[in-house]
Amino acid sequence: MIDQLTIDRIMEAARIEDVVAEFVTLKKKGINFVGLCPFHSDKTPSFYVSPSKNICKCFACGEGGSAVHFIMKHEQLSYYEALRYLAKKYNIEIQEKELTEEQKNAYNERESLFILNEYARTYFVNTLHQHSEGKTVGLSYFRERGFRDDIIKKFQLGYSLEQRDALTQDALKNGFNKDYLVRTGLTIEGDNYVVDRFRGRVMFPVHTLSGKVVAFGGRILKKAENTGKYVNSPESDIYHKSDQLYGIYFAKQAISKADCCFLVEGYTDVISMHQAGIENVVSSSGTALTIGQIKLIHRFTTNITVIYDGDAAGIKAALRGIDLLLEDGMNIKVVLLPNGEDPDSFSQKQNAESFTSYIRQHEVDFIRFKTQLLLDDAGEDPIKRASLISDIVNSISIIPDGIIRSVYTRDCSVLLGVDERVLIDEINKKRLAYLEKEGQKQPQFQSQQNNFQPNPDDFPPLNIPEEFQPQIVAKSPFDKFELAILYYVVRFGTLQMIQRELEEGEEAHENITVLEYIKFDLERDGLWFQNTLYKEILEEAVSMMEDQSFVPARYFLAHPKQEISRLTANLLEDRYELSKVHTKQYGDVKKEETPMAEEKHLETSVPRVLTELKDAFITHQMRTIKEKMKHAQKAGDFDGSVVLMQQLKELDGIKKTLAKVLGERVILRY
Repeated sequence: MIDQLTIDRIMEAARIEDVVAEFVTLKKKGINFVGLCPFHSDKTPSFYVSPSKNICKCFACGEGGSAVHFIMKHEQLSYYEALRYLAKKYNIEIQEKELTEEQKNAYNERESLFILNEYARTYFVNTLHQHSEGKTVGLSYFRERGFRDDIIKKFQLGYSLEQRDALTQDALKNGFNKDYLVRTGLTIEGDNYVVDRFRGRVMFPVHTLSGKVVAFGGRILKKAENTGKYVNSPESDIYHKSDQLYGIYFAKQAISKADCCFLVEGYTDVISMHQAGIENVVSSSGTALTIGQIKLIHRFTTNITVIYDGDAAGIKAALRGIDLLLEDGMNIKVVLLPNGEDPDSFSQKQNAESFTSYIRQHEVDFIRFKTQLLLDDAGEDPIKRASLISDIVNSISIIPDGIIRSVYTRDCSVLLGVDERVLIDEINKKRLAYLEKEGQKQPQFQSQQNNFQPNPDDFPPLNIPEEFQPQIVAKSPFDKFELAILYYVVRFGTLQMIQRELEEGEEAHENITVLEYIKFDLERDGLWFQNTLYKEILEEAVSMMEDQSFVPARYFLAHPKQEISRLTANLLEDRYELSKVHTKQYGDVKKEETPMAEEKHLETSVPRVLTELKDAFITHQMRTIKEKMKHAQKAGDFDGSVVLMQQLKELDGIKKTLAKVLGERVILRY
């Protein structure tokens, strides 16, 4: 782990214009720079870089943030990998947190396994290109498959000699530990013997997202009884098959740029498509998709096109993994290649344009594809058709988006010849059971202690009845009001509320920061943010209030969570639109003067946005109670109507108070 002091040094040293300029051609535009966005197909410059705020943002696709998050997105690195990238660029020494002896040993062992795999990769590559057996057997095979030399080198393809322990003996001579050779799966140890796992095979190294060699796949070139065509590295401390995709290291940038990932089955499928100019492709290496692999793809896109070679048995076996994609909210298309073709053979006859043209013309939505596939299989058998309907209902029920579920339900009703209402009832039952199984309650906020203890008499509360106080939910109708408050937390959180000069004879006021006031004002009325992202930022800001070095804008701009950094960048951006309230109160303030102008009015603007949230909340509660009253009156529930009417009266009184406050300038009274 990198300590916070070092992170601050890196963030201060990393100039956004220098970092972005390594990847994007920038032109000066006023006080900012502009260029073509590297994250989408940008024809006119929409990617802005602000040296003064040290952030970047694309006003077309929305990508942006700090220098560290630009590197994370562009180079597809983790947060700490991006920090190390920038530290190296600016010659900053990384100060890691001290590890325990146990942690050091575990870290050293993992690194040793990675180093051993790197050595093995180099050994296999050198054997392919320099050893006589490697050239005549391995290299000849790859060339016969139609692979160009540049592609062979790009994917670091290699060859393992027929000799039963060639790699093992060479590794031992070079000082590598036999135990590590066995643990990585490169060597198989028996009673009084060791043998190379991949002997006599062409080699396909498997890379992690950051490019480390984590495992190998080996294909045998001669017929051998009771021997599989492919052998893969076993699970190890550094390799978990369910979390890896072959080709992801070479495809990550292309997937992000195209906003689409092609999913194929084998190593050679990926390599041949790359050679044809199609780089946004990965392989599940012949296994059914796993949740870990899906999440890996989801980091770069929500759009997946699965390419099948027409083998019906293979397609049916893969359907379970595709359902997992639906559950994760992915948009899935399916393409069937012509009979007798697989992605390897088909792509070698195409170029990128003709291949993508074929995909566009032949891709089919997955639910429709699955429905038709199972219909063909079921024929007129009523039992099979009933099972088919249940299968399709299961697939639709796990889709998180309600509108998409509705569209699929309507389409499948026509395809299956089943009344849409019947499908809806079944899908709702399955959906409810699924949500009950997967659902988790969100924890309630526990307020943080701080030294700020304002006098309650100075800040009269609204006294919102407890039964009207909100519960934390994932989404709420109050988002825009919470965002307006968050705007002040991020920009001005540690500034004092009083920014005006004291008049003659006026006493000095207690120092109260914007963040302290927001926390106090929300908590005294039993309110808190409902939007989960905004809530997380507010709670983290509250927890940092006593830290004298805490600067909200800098802190959240460098946050490890990219969605927090991106939102912070948006709130700091000059183009952030001020509400009509600000225009009414302060006139049409010039953009470059906005921060300074707003600092002068914090004592009125902060209470006002808080009051707007309360007004929105009370309005929402009153609307809900009115609906309840309608139902109670229809049901003849006189007593229930009276209780609801009393509640409505209480809220109406609060509403009038808020209306009066919002109709006047809100001034803090001390």
